Amino acid sequence: MLPPAERRFLRVNKIAIVSIFLVILAGGVVRSTGSGMGCPDWPKCFDRLVPPTDESQLPLGYEERHIAGRKAKNERFAGMLERFGNKELADRIRHDESILRHEEFNAAKTWTEYINRLVGAVTGILVLLTAICSITFFKTKRSIFVWSVINVFALGYQAWLGSIVVSTNLMPWIITVHMLLALVILGISIYTYFKVRAMRDKDLLVNHTSRWIKPLAVFSLLLIVLQVAIGTGVREEIDLIASSGNSPDRSEWLEQVSGVFEIHRSLAWLSSIAIVVLFFVVRSRFAANTHQSRFTNLLLIMLVLQLVSALVLAYLAMPPYAQTVHLMAACLLFGTQYYVMLLLSAVPRKGIL
Repeated sequence: MLPPAERRFLRVNKIAIVSIFLVILAGGVVRSTGSGMGCPDWPKCFDRLVPPTDESQLPLGYEERHIAGRKAKNERFAGMLERFGNKELADRIRHDESILRHEEFNAAKTWTEYINRLVGAVTGILVLLTAICSITFFKTKRSIFVWSVINVFALGYQAWLGSIVVSTNLMPWIITVHMLLALVILGISIYTYFKVRAMRDKDLLVNHTSRWIKPLAVFSLLLIVLQVAIGTGVREEIDLIASSGNSPDRSEWLEQVSGVFEIHRSLAWLSSIAIVVLFFVVRSRFAANTHQSRFTNLLLIMLVLQLVSALVLAYLAMPPYAQTVHLMAACLLFGTQYYVMLLLSAVPRKGIL
C-alpha cells in the first residue's frame, strides 16, 4: 500500500503524462490544418484572452502592433543567437521579410491554435503540481524531486520557444527543436513516474534478462528519437512545398522532398526490425503477465499504427488526418519504448542468452 503522498504524486504525474500527449496531439492538428499562425501574438490571441470569432471583432490597428512586436522579439532572439556565435542565422532572422508576413484572419485556424494553447497551459499547471507533490521525496529519493523541478523549467523554456515559433512565423528548425523538447519533457515525466512505482512495486523487478537486451532497448529508443527528428525535417520540407504553390497536388509532394526522406524511410525499417527483435527477445525471457511483456506488446501495436499511417501518407496523397496520426503514433512509440527500456534496466541480471 502506497503512502498517500506517493499516491498523490503518481496520480498527478500520470495525468500530466496524458496531458503532454494531448498537447502533442493538439500540436499535430495545428500543423496538419495550417493553423500555426492562427494567433499572431503570444500568449494572448489578437490581444484578447478569448480570441475573436469574426473579423469584425479584431482590435483596431492590431496588425501593425503585432508586426512591430514580432520584429522587436525577433531582434532580441537574433541578438541572443549572435552572442552564442550563430551570426549567420541571426542575420537571416533579421533580414527575412517573410517572417513578418501577416496571415488573413481565419476563425477556425484561430480557435484551433487557441485550444492548443489552452491544453498547453493546463499541462503546465499539471507539471508544476507534479513538482510540488515531489517535495515528499526530497529526503528519501531526491532525484525524483530534482527531475520534477527541472521539468518545470524545461516546460517554461518550451513555452518561450513556442512564442519564438510564432514570432518567427514557424521557422522550420525552431519547430524541430520545439518537437524534440516536447519528447524530453515527456521522458522526464515518465522517468519520475517509473522511479516512484519501482520504489514500492516489486512486480516491476521480475524474471531475468540478458547481457544485450538492455543495449538493444536503448538502441531502439535512439532510433525512434532520430526518426522523429528526421521526420520533422521531412515535414518542414513538405510545408515549404505546400506553401510554395508550385505543386498544388498533394500526391506530388513527397516526390519533391530531398534525400532526407530516403534516410527517414531507411531508418524506419531499421527501427522496425529493432523493435520486432526486442519484442521476441522479451517474450522469450519474460512471463506473459509481467509489465515487461505487456508493454512490449503495446510497443508492437504502436509500431503497427506508425507503419500504417506512414503507408497512408505515402500512397493516399498525404491526407491531413494521417499526418496527425503519424506524429502521434511516433510520440506514443517513443513513450512506450522509453518505459520498456526503464523496465528492462530495472531488472536484476540473473542470466544471459
